[in-house]
Amino acid sequence: MKFRSELAYEAGPDEVFAMLADPAFREKVARAQGVVSVDVTITPTASGFTMVSDQVQDTAGLPAIARKITGDTTRAVVREEWSDATSGTIEITAPGKPTTASGTASLVPGSGGTTYVQELEVTVKVPLVGGKLEKVMADNIDEGLSAEHAVGTAWLRGER
Repeated sequence: MKFRSELAYEAGPDEVFAMLADPAFREKVARAQGVVSVDVTITPTASGFTMVSDQVQDTAGLPAIARKITGDTTRAVVREEWSDATSGTIEITAPGKPTTASGTASLVPGSGGTTYVQELEVTVKVPLVGGKLEKVMADNIDEGLSAEHAVGTAWLRGER
């Protein structure tokens, strides 16, 4: 299933990039998303960074069919590799589970600021119900990005 998100920020790409590269921002986002625990690692590269967020997520709000696969909590590993301040890749895995989401991220400058665009392919390899579960996973990613946007908007206003 294809998933696309556009988050608009009233800041330049360099400011948004710096925010995304800040472990304190990533941890604040995880708290806003309601994760049970998170370990964030950010490693600078020549002109970008690699971010790994290893999370334990509560599955209480998921449909029963999804909880049969995940249990009461599930581990999600989000890996972003930004080659520079304009583009990167994203991979979300759940170790031991038949789910992945992978694709691209980009920061697009505009007249009012920056649009953070994510385009992902969401895959759940479960016979018969995989498509339904992909929709659940995409909705979960969208909710997480809404929380990230709220935190990011406040962050860029100096509310840290």
